[in-house]
Amino acid sequence: MPKWLAGPGFVLALGLALTSSISQTPMQERIDPLIVADDDFARHRDPALWQGLSVTRLAIEEGRVTWRLFRIVNMARPAGPLWVVTHDNENATFAAMLIALHSYGGVAIIVDSGARDDDDSARFNWFTGGRPIDPNRHFDDRNPAYVGAVLGDLAGHQRLIVALHTNEPGFDPALTGCGGSRGAGAGNISVRLCSARWHPVAAPVARWPFEDEDSVALVPYLATKPQGSARCGPALVAAGYNVVFERVARSDGSLSNYAVQHGLAYVNVETRDRGTTTEGIADARGRLLAMIDGVMERCADVPGVSLRLASR
Repeated sequence: MPKWLAGPGFVLALGLALTSSISQTPMQERIDPLIVADDDFARHRDPALWQGLSVTRLAIEEGRVTWRLFRIVNMARPAGPLWVVTHDNENATFAAMLIALHSYGGVAIIVDSGARDDDDSARFNWFTGGRPIDPNRHFDDRNPAYVGAVLGDLAGHQRLIVALHTNEPGFDPALTGCGGSRGAGAGNISVRLCSARWHPVAAPVARWPFEDEDSVALVPYLATKPQGSARCGPALVAAGYNVVFERVARSDGSLSNYAVQHGLAYVNVETRDRGTTTEGIADARGRLLAMIDGVMERCADVPGVSLRLASR
C-alpha cells in the first residue's frame, strides 16, 4: 500500500466524521436497483450491471436538513476505494461509478437529490426546510451526521477516496485563466484555470481524454506545505495527465478540502458534462473511466482489471 494512502490525521478524522454513528443511526433500506424510481437507476436496468452489488438507501436527519443517499457495495471485494458522487445531475459519474465499482471493488456513496436529475436543480439538496445546500459544500465537522454517512466506510479501512464529477462548459469570467487572461478555458474546473488557489499542469501531449482541457485530475494540498506534497499529484503529472493542484488554506466545505485537512487520501476525477443524451453520457463516462484506470494504477494498491476492457 502506498505510504500516502493514510496520513497522520486519518484516525482523528474518522473519529470526528463518525460521531454521528454514535449519536444517530441513519435509516437504512435495502432496495432493488431494477425497480427503484430514480433516473440514474432507470438508465441502468440491465440485471448484469447489478450482479454482486448490494444497494441500500440511507436517510439522515441533521437539524432541519434531511439527506438521502444510496450506498452500493461490491460484495465480493468490499475493501476497495470509496467512490463518491455528490451531484445528482452529473449523470456520467453514476455510469462510470458502476463500472469502476465492478472493476476495482469497494463502496460507492451517491447523494440523492430526487428521482429526476435532468436539470441543475438536482445538483442541490432541497430537503432542508430552507435554502438548498450544495452537497459538496457541506463537509464540515459541524455536520457530523452527513460527513459520517458519506465517509463512514473509511472506518477500519485505509481506502482511497475517488470523487467523480462533471463540470459545466461555461467558464466563470470572474476567474483568471493561465497567462492572466479572463475567460480562458471552457469549464469552471479546467487545466487552464490559474489563481492563488488553482495551479494547473497540462498534459505535455494533448491525447484523448486530455485533448479536452476540462478532463482533469484534481489533487489538494495544504497551503503550509509545498505543491509536491499533494498525494498522487506528482505521479499523475509524470503519467501525462491534466492535473489541477488545489492549494487549501481555508476550507470551502468541499470534500477535497475536508480530506486534505484530515489526512485522508483523495483524488477528484473530472470531465466536461456532455449532456443527458445516451451519446453524451457515454462520451463523458469513457473519459472518466480512462482517467480512473490510470489513477488506480498509480495511486492505490487495489487489484483490478483494466477499466477500458471492462467497459467494452
